[in-house]
Amino acid sequence: MSHGTLLPTHTKAVFLGEIAKYEGQTVTDFFAVAQKQFSRKRDGAVYLSLRLTDRTGQCEAKMWDNFEASAETFQAGDIIKVQVEVSGYNGRPQLTIKKLRKAAEDEYSLADFQPHTVHSIDDLWAKLNGFVDSFTDPFLQRLVRSFLDDPETASLLRGAPAAKYLHHAWIGGLLEHIVSLLGLCDRVTPHYPQVHRDLVMTGAILHDIGKLEELRWSLNFDYTLEGQLLGHITLGISMIEKKIAVIPDFPPRLRLLVEHIVLSHHGRYEFGSPKLPMTPDAILFHYLDDLDAKMYSVRTELDRSAQSGRGPDEMTDWVRSLERPLLDSQRFLDSPDSLGEADRKDVSESDGEVSVEVTIDALPAEE
Repeated sequence: MSHGTLLPTHTKAVFLGEIAKYEGQTVTDFFAVAQKQFSRKRDGAVYLSLRLTDRTGQCEAKMWDNFEASAETFQAGDIIKVQVEVSGYNGRPQLTIKKLRKAAEDEYSLADFQPHTVHSIDDLWAKLNGFVDSFTDPFLQRLVRSFLDDPETASLLRGAPAAKYLHHAWIGGLLEHIVSLLGLCDRVTPHYPQVHRDLVMTGAILHDIGKLEELRWSLNFDYTLEGQLLGHITLGISMIEKKIAVIPDFPPRLRLLVEHIVLSHHGRYEFGSPKLPMTPDAILFHYLDDLDAKMYSVRTELDRSAQSGRGPDEMTDWVRSLERPLLDSQRFLDSPDSLGEADRKDVSESDGEVSVEVTIDALPAEE
């Protein structure tokens, strides 16, 4: 995998998040290949199918013929220079590849292809430290500070994604997720006197700390060998125990409760939790974590659907992580069309049977 340069010879101008505005035009630019596969049409003819991405979104692209030689020069995870015709079908962009080649490292900037939090990393870091400053338990505060004040850990935490695919899967995503959770914890814990505020907030900061060793991130996000074999919960417990071991007189009972939150935060055995949440603090944290992750998945899927050209009255594709399609209620309410008008427009604009190529090799659902 290539890594790009800080001073590219080409300034990227066409981004997939706004590709629909180029309908009817032929454009040339650089895109990352998230997925590469060969598929077949109904008549048995083979074609090249790519999922192209950049920091603003993704789009399917097809090359129907004369692709054999160029397809051998790149793999998924590479940056390619592509000339595509942009068309639309049912309000969604379709890309037909005319020419492509693998890009040289000095032709692009990696920042154009990494999804990134929309928030300032410095602002998120300041908010995180502000919450830690509000702790009243000195041992929990010292434990969290042992991570945040470590230069290597802090550098990783400021850039890490929260996941490979599902939620907050962008640079700075883990920090954004933690700060969002801290805001929820700060609001919800006063409502339940049986929970320990600082303990729940420590869980928010440390529950995914093992992802700093589980994931690697550059152009694409992937798992390290340790992440594949051990997973972030096991890695996180090991990291926490090492920090606690050098904090004088850290209470053993408090250590047990901290580690229980981390071990149980997925909530169910089938979701990877070695234990179920069994304390008020762990139960509350599990549901807050699940809520934050799900709502960010909703946001990501709705943004992706809008970028693909779907109208406000249209459902998204099936969302595997949520086991349902979604409707953007804000866009739906803001639509000037009367209810059902979009469906009538689709029918009236259809003037006969439309021939559509069928992909036999279906794209795998994201993890």
